Formats: sequence, structure tokens, C-alpha cells
Amino acid sequence: MSWLRVIKPGPLSLLQDGGRHGWQHLGVSPAGPLDRQAAAWANRLLDNPWGTPLLEIALGHVELASELDTWLALTGAEVSASLDGRPLPPWSRFAIGAGQRLQLDYAHSGQRAYLAVAGGFQAPAVLGSVSTQTREGLGGLRGGGEPLRAGELLACGVARFDRGLSVPWAYRPDYRATPLLRVITGGDAGRFEEPQLQAFFAQTWQLSPQSDRMGARLLGEALEPPRRQWSLGVTRGAIQVPADGQPIILQTDHQTMGGYPLLGWLHPLDQDRLAQCPPHHKLRFTPVSVTDAQAELRTFYRFFGR
Repeated sequence: MSWLRVIKPGPLSLLQDGGRHGWQHLGVSPAGPLDRQAAAWANRLLDNPWGTPLLEIALGHVELASELDTWLALTGAEVSASLDGRPLPPWSRFAIGAGQRLQLDYAHSGQRAYLAVAGGFQAPAVLGSVSTQTREGLGGLRGGGEPLRAGELLACGVARFDRGLSVPWAYRPDYRATPLLRVITGGDAGRFEEPQLQAFFAQTWQLSPQSDRMGARLLGEALEPPRRQWSLGVTRGAIQVPADGQPIILQTDHQTMGGYPLLGWLHPLDQDRLAQCPPHHKLRFTPVSVTDAQAELRTFYRFFGR
């Protein structure tokens, strides 16, 4: 086992895998990558199984020095990547040799890049996962939920492929476009006044700068939610509407109980697109049936071998 040495860790670089599942009844959120599609492509390029540990790099500005010969794959946000000053193609796998340096500039579009290594990065599992959850202090290289730091070593193994490989253009999202995100209405949706539901789908929202890995907060013309008198278990993608009328879409580090009324759930595959939106990015929503969402999700999981 050898290493990639962290020279620059970037604003927030987190080790993630498929998530920490089976612990929400004890108040532990699942964590895992915010953009599962980009993460899944990075692992697929290297023939890694679903959920193999990789790095989620927020905004870029990362530099790594290699102490071994192996292969990496980079997907997600559009960051200018270079190996010893030589530009690298986006959404592709590439070889890196001992003594070489990988540099990632700040993202031009999108928010999170995903860097995978053949065989995955090695770290001790906490509650069955290496996923980093900073709020709860779980996972990561040291097991305490800390982000990547300069000087740390990312353990990985030697690997060889015959050639480079890239994701076809048709599968690469345009992170600059205004996304039309699909919503499965449900939960307390039947208790909202019909004009309020129409207002949610009719207007163009903006993503609040206060958004994070716990929740994506929307800014727009306030809704009038119904009252709720008890808390319920919540999942990723749940659309909460608090008293101020500005919806919150729960992200992968979400709390496990919530008392705000629920308008519905964001389509699981559109949660990944939301994860790449910068602050003040415009968002539109449209209804989708649970049957259609389930069918698309099954196709997605089959394709990536989950």
C-alpha cells in the first residue's frame, strides 16, 4: 500500500463511500456523496464497485503528490485539471506515476468534483462506512469526521489499465443550465391549499447561500404551509416548508427527524443535479409520479451495478 500526499486540501474535501446506512433510528444521518451520479461514474471508469471510497472535492483548488503508479478518475464539477502541468480531459480516467503532481483549479461550473482511485481510498470504517460527516464527527481518514488536511496521506494501491477512458458527452450534465427538478408530491401536500402548491411549481426559485450538505434552502415568494403538531422521520430529498414559507430540501447529511410540513420529495436522480448548483442559481420544479421515479431509479442502479 502506498499513498497520494495532500499538498492542498481545497476548501472542503471529504472522503465518501456509499453512505452510512441502517443507523437513522439512532439519529445518525447516512452521509455519502451529494452527487451520486458523478461519484458513480468516477468509480465506473475504474471498474470499482458501487460505493468504493473516493473524494468529494467542493469547489476545487486541490493538489496531490503521488508516491505510486496508479490510475485516477475525475468527474463532476468543471475544474481545470493538470498532471505536472499537462491538461487532463474532464470526466475521464488517467494514469499517475510516482513523483507526479495532480492539480485542480477552482470550479468553473458545478460545485463538487469527484476523484476516485483504482481500488478505492483506504480508511477505517465507522458504523460500517468511511463517509465523512463533519457535524456528527464520523468517518474520514481518522474516523472523527474531519475534512482532508494538508500533509495527510491517502492510502491506495498500485493499478494498471491499457488506456484512458472518458464518459460519453451525452451523460455529462450542463451545470450552467437552469435545472427543471422533479418532485414527488406527498407527505403533507394534501393539506396545503391548492394555490400554494401551484405557487411552488409556478415560480422560479433561487438557491440560498445558506445551503449546505444538510439542506438546500430555497429563496422565493413565501408559501403558506399548514400546521403540524408532531415530528416524523425524514429522508434525503424531503421538501420541508417551515413557518417562513421558504422550502428546505434535505441533503445527504440531513437530520433524521423533522417537524415541518412536507410538500413532497425531490426525485432521487435530481438530488444529484441540485448538489451541483451554486448559490443564487435559479431552480424550477415540476411534478413526477412515484412510479416513473422508481422506474428511472431502478434503471440507474442496474447500470451502475448496485
